[in-house]
Amino acid sequence: MTMTDPAKSARRARHNAIRAQVADEENEAIEAEVAENAAALDVSLHLRISQSLDAELRRQAAAEHIPTSALVRRLLTQAVHRHDSSSVTLAEVEEIARRVAREELQRS
Repeated sequence: MTMTDPAKSARRARHNAIRAQVADEENEAIEAEVAENAAALDVSLHLRISQSLDAELRRQAAAEHIPTSALVRRLLTQAVHRHDSSSVTLAEVEEIARRVAREELQRS
C-alpha cells in the first residue's frame, strides 16, 4: 500500500507540527530554568538519594514539564520556608517540664 502525495504531505505536516510543539515546550522549560538560575545564587549541592526517589522526582518534573533540578530547588525552598505550627518550641517544652515538676511537688 503506497501513500499518495497528499497523504505524505499531511503526515509530514503533522510531524512538523509535533516537532514544533515539542521544541516550544523545551524552550519554555529552558527559559524557566535560566530565569530561576538568574534569580538565585549558583551554589552547587551534591547529595546521594535512592533510585526510587530519583525516579519519582524525574516523573514529577516530567509531569510538570520542568527540569528535575528546578523541581528539587522548588521543593527544598518550600520545605525550608514552611512554618510547621505543630512543632513544640523549646519554651513550650520548658513550660511543660515546670508544670510537671510543680505537680510532682504538690503530690509529695
